[in-house]
Parts: sequence; C-alpha cells; structure tokens
Amino acid sequence: MALISPDNDLALMAVLFVIAGVAFLAERTRIGSHLTGAVIAILPLFLFKADLRHMLFETTRMTGAFLIASAGTVIGVVVAVSLLDLGNLATAADIEPALREAGIAGLFTSTYIGGSVNYAALGEITGLSKDASFFSAATATDNLFSAVFLGVIAMLPGWNWLASRFSRHEHGEEQSIDSRAEPITAMSLTLAMATAISFVAIGDFITALSGMPSLRYAVITILVVTAATAFPGLMARLHGGFELGVGLAFVFFAAIAAGANLVAMIQIAPLLIVLVLILLSVHLAVLLGVGRLFRLTLPELVTASNAAVLGATTAPALAAAKGWHDLVTPGVLVGVLGYALGTVIGTAVFHVFGLM
Repeated sequence: MALISPDNDLALMAVLFVIAGVAFLAERTRIGSHLTGAVIAILPLFLFKADLRHMLFETTRMTGAFLIASAGTVIGVVVAVSLLDLGNLATAADIEPALREAGIAGLFTSTYIGGSVNYAALGEITGLSKDASFFSAATATDNLFSAVFLGVIAMLPGWNWLASRFSRHEHGEEQSIDSRAEPITAMSLTLAMATAISFVAIGDFITALSGMPSLRYAVITILVVTAATAFPGLMARLHGGFELGVGLAFVFFAAIAAGANLVAMIQIAPLLIVLVLILLSVHLAVLLGVGRLFRLTLPELVTASNAAVLGATTAPALAAAKGWHDLVTPGVLVGVLGYALGTVIGTAVFHVFGLM
C-alpha cells in the first residue's frame, strides 16, 4: 500500500520538493530521471545561453578541448558496446535486443557529453525509460562513477609526471559572461518558463509534421540553440532561466526511485559498471592523448572533461577551486554546449547502432 495516494497531488509535490531541497543541501550534482514530460520544458531553460558564436569563437581552446572529450565519449561507447553483450540488459521494456543495445549506446553517449537532461531525453527516445529497474540501475551506476571520475581528473594536474608532459597553463582572470548582472525577478522567471514551453510546443509541432517522434529532443535543441545564437540579446533578458532549470531538474529527478526493483538493479548493475569503466577509460585516454597532440593544457582538458561527463555546474566549480580563474566562464559555456550537443549526438549514435 502506498504511503501517499497517487491522487494526492499536493502531498506528492511537497515530497518531491523536499527531496530536491535535501539534494541541493547535500550538493548532489549528478542524478538521472525517467520523468521525461517535465524534462522537455527544462531542457530549453538550460540552452537559453547557448550562443554558438560566443562559445566557438571566444572560447576556442576550451571548445576544442570539449570536442575532444566528446569524441572520447563516442569512441568509448563504441569500444564498450563492441566488447559487451548488452542486448538483454533492459528487462521490462518490450524492445528487441539489438535496439536495446543501440539504446544503451545512445543513452550513455548523451549523458557523458551533456549530462542528466540529455540522459532523460534519450531514455524516452530509446524507450529505456519505460523499464524503471534498468533505468534506476543505469542512473545509480552513472552517478557513482561520475563522482569517482571527478575525483580522478581533479587529481591529474597534481601528478607531476603527467603534468610535465603538457604545456604550462598560465592562469588568467575570470571574465564575466554578462557584466550587466541584472537581477532575477518574478517577471523574468515567468517569461523564461513561458519561452521554454513555447519552444517545446513549436518543436512538437515540427516533430509531428516530420512523422519522426524520436527526433523530438533534437528538434527542440536545434530550435533553442538557433534562437540563442541569432538573438543573444533577447535571450539574455530571460534572467534566471538557467537557475530555474537547475531547480526544476532536481525536483523532477527526485522521483527516480518510483517503481524501481531493487533486486533487478543488483542483477543488472555489474555489467553496467563494466560498461562505464571501459567508456570512461577510453574517454580519458583519448582526451589526454589527443589533447597533448594539440598542445592543450591539462587544466583545459580536465575542465572540458568535467563539463562533458558531469555538466556545466561542476566544471566551473572545479576550475574555481583549483585557481584556474580563466577557465570558470569557459567551463560554463562548454557545459552549455554539451547540453546542446548531447541529445543530438546521442540520438545519432542510437540510430547508427540501430541500423547495424
């Protein structure tokens, strides 16, 4: 018997907000979700600052480092999926084994390029979010090893043998993304949410016309990024949109445990652990090898990898903690670039593996 009736909307909302508040207090920066209806409105909120001209031309070195990190993720996924038999991992979803494997490939590609929002999007696109036990196990594995990976990359610059093989990083001062720093108001938050929902409605209309529902998130992403690039001044007025997205994400991600089967999670997790270990190992090898070839510094590569694997919130935090003040803002920007690219690349990987 459920402690709270499914019809008791206010009680359920209160519980979710309390859990989200506890998550903020505990500084939990990575968590998945299978409630995709809410995520489609949250996704545009993260993308309002995704001006590609700013990211690609004003943070060229960091963008290059991030693209290398993203390539490392894709290569890591290809290697892991090639070595492992993942077709039978999703236990409840009515999906053919080949498509399950393709779905898992797209799922982990998206989360290690763009983070949890992209992860939730690919969960719906691939159909894997229908399997609560699998999705919970995948989320738990993702969260655990993301935290471990953050600890590993944070220690790399202090490893003298490794650091000596990279170009020296000259620390600069942080540049503010928006020097106007206008306050967040009730009006700006309302306009941000209204704009986000409008983008979703337009994206759904276009997707319906195309007859390809699996492209839903990719279409919405392209719409928002195009608007942010074409009208940066207008989108910049939506103050608090990003912060609102973060807050709402924690609220909805707090419901991840609903319907989870603990026994199935324990049975599924070991192979997922191997998958993530292979993926992140290849990601790191590609990052360091190619990054050194292009004479990128270790702090640049670490910040870019952090932005890809954990997202835009932890990348600037690590850069600030390490004293890499010139990488704080670029860390945010490439993290936002990851939000823009993660769903698109994850969807592409899913379709490519689905055809094999």
